[in-house]
Amino acid sequence: MKLFSYSTDNEYRLGALVDGTCYDLNRANPLLADSMSDLLDGGENAMELARRTVSCIKNGSLPTAPLTAPKFVAPVPKPSSCRDAYAFRQHVETARRNRGVPMIPEFDDFPVFYFTNHRAIVGPGDVYCMPAHLEELDFELEVAVVLNRRGRNIKAADADRHIGGYMIMNDWSARQLQMEEMKLSLGPAKGKDFATAMGPYLVTPDELIPYKVDPKAGHVGDAFNLEMTCAVNGIRVSTGNLADMHWTFAEIIERVSYGVDVFPGDIIGSGTVGTGCFLELNGTGKREDPLYESQWLKPGDTVEMEVTGLGCLVNTVRLENAS
Repeated sequence: MKLFSYSTDNEYRLGALVDGTCYDLNRANPLLADSMSDLLDGGENAMELARRTVSCIKNGSLPTAPLTAPKFVAPVPKPSSCRDAYAFRQHVETARRNRGVPMIPEFDDFPVFYFTNHRAIVGPGDVYCMPAHLEELDFELEVAVVLNRRGRNIKAADADRHIGGYMIMNDWSARQLQMEEMKLSLGPAKGKDFATAMGPYLVTPDELIPYKVDPKAGHVGDAFNLEMTCAVNGIRVSTGNLADMHWTFAEIIERVSYGVDVFPGDIIGSGTVGTGCFLELNGTGKREDPLYESQWLKPGDTVEMEVTGLGCLVNTVRLENAS
């Protein structure tokens, strides 16, 4: 299923894309949750009811009116938490090489992550930035998972059963703020907490079975051959693949849940795919050509992220009026 959330005057509602047409699932079947949060809280039973409802809409046995131009928001507009991992070796190696430091050996010991602001989640559309955010504003091309089961001390071999779906994630980054604060060995914080974009859909794992591949040698968990691209103002700048994750989502969930509870609605990002941000691209360009002109995002720029099977997330940078 391709699930989405959309906004009305006073609430976020749950929808599904069925053969290219948008439907409100609760209006089609009042037994279903009317929001993504409630659907995730319902676990696999709720997901199975949603699957049956989508199937009935598709075969015409459950007549319901389609939505007209719903206003998409993030698939999980109010997640219970949001973590972001650091799972792509190419990105880590390249970023460190560009800084003139060797690859950190601890990368192979365990997956790391940080918490970001789960109340600054946005969907497709405009992303508002303060002036300081626009000092080396960057995108980060990622995929995120959303949990739909509670757990604690989850083993990697069992962790994929806790994933309710996958979605595109853009971890917006104000690089100057980020670099200033991380000199103090804490963060990232203000360089990241203003916006994280996700969407347009939450795609359930069964939709991705045709793309399933083996994880990297010595690793455990589902892996998928999904091409990941990013274009800025219509010009492609990044190309990668989700199958290149060194650490699987299952292994990240094992680390995340060690000694703590995880909950339905928790979001976990993959970290940036190789070539998936200007920080990495600019660093490589400067290393290869001292005259290389760095590129950063500015107001009016449109960022389009596309991932096989997950759709296309489109955002436009706007300057926030903070007078």
